[in-house]
Amino acid sequence: MKKIRRLIFLKDVLMLACTSFGGPQVHLAMFIDLFVKKRNYLTEAELLELQALCAFLPGPTSTQTITALGYKIGGPNLAYITLLVWITPAVAVMTAAAFGMTYLQNRDLIRFIQPIGVAFIIHAGFILGQKVIKNSTGIILMLLSAVFAFYYQSPWVCPIALIIGGTFTSFNYKDYPKQTPHRMVIPWANFNLFWGFLLFLAVLGHFTDYEPVRLFENFYRNGSLVFGGGQVLAPMLYTEFVEFKHLIRGDDFLTGMALSQALPGPVFALTSYLGVLVMKGGTWYEQLLGSAVGAAGIFLPGTFLIFFVYRIWGQLKQYRGIRASLDGINATSIGLTLAAACTFLVPMVQRVDILGFITIIITFALIHFTKIPTFFIFLGGLILGLIV
Repeated sequence: MKKIRRLIFLKDVLMLACTSFGGPQVHLAMFIDLFVKKRNYLTEAELLELQALCAFLPGPTSTQTITALGYKIGGPNLAYITLLVWITPAVAVMTAAAFGMTYLQNRDLIRFIQPIGVAFIIHAGFILGQKVIKNSTGIILMLLSAVFAFYYQSPWVCPIALIIGGTFTSFNYKDYPKQTPHRMVIPWANFNLFWGFLLFLAVLGHFTDYEPVRLFENFYRNGSLVFGGGQVLAPMLYTEFVEFKHLIRGDDFLTGMALSQALPGPVFALTSYLGVLVMKGGTWYEQLLGSAVGAAGIFLPGTFLIFFVYRIWGQLKQYRGIRASLDGINATSIGLTLAAACTFLVPMVQRVDILGFITIIITFALIHFTKIPTFFIFLGGLILGLIV
């Protein structure tokens, strides 16, 4: 029975990997529909707790959330398989895209994808806000974090905002019932793997000129430091690979970034595309190695961290302040989602993209008032781009 349940879970993960467009908050809304309402793997409160915990860590939030869910259902082995199933479709498409760059130079093909993605982000923020924002304090934290993240676009904005939001609501700990305290037992193995890999790769990268090793170090370092999802990761990688090291052309990078946001699954799969382009001077199997190194480097640190934190999460929740802090973290997370949507809207306002705004409104209405599958909405956007 357990084996059948795990196979069903992996089938669900694969389905989401092929249909979940739009980033962490949109993914969370789909996780709630499938894993909570349909499959009953856990409660909505437990999933929101898990998402808040992952949002607080560096790395890809959706990937960490679904990996931790795999751990909850079937232990570490299922968690690793879950990770592979979740990232493989997006990594495969981004790798193929890097090999076929000549077919992607027509950016008009994906011109409707960004406004459709913005509509998904706005709708997810709207729905999740109704679930996690419980009072005026939550509304204030949401608005302040949105303004803060919009005007101060830095990799450190997300963790700072989440810490402030969580600290603020932690003072409401008296609203939560007491639990009998237990002595904490902390398994340090995965945390040691996290920082040990980081240190080892930094030293190795300093003493070698072998490109795959240096590439792995670059992506692992970025995966260890990035908070806030693909919207924060992309400008960091652009600065390093295009502006500073000149390893990739700017238009090639931007094409890949737009495509990664148009695909289902984790936006962090952009690194497999970049890995191929960095290795484009080598043979085809060296380029495939670049793709594998890019994916492994960006996803491993977050995986090590969620394995470490998830194992002690049940012990941390015995403290009322920790449980109360989740209200602030969730409200702040919604604010960061709104900031991401506004960031995408600004260029559309600057170029007076009326067609883009109409696309957002129509897409929002389709999501909210119909049950059209996500895949068909994005497919319609691609077909429109091809026609136009």
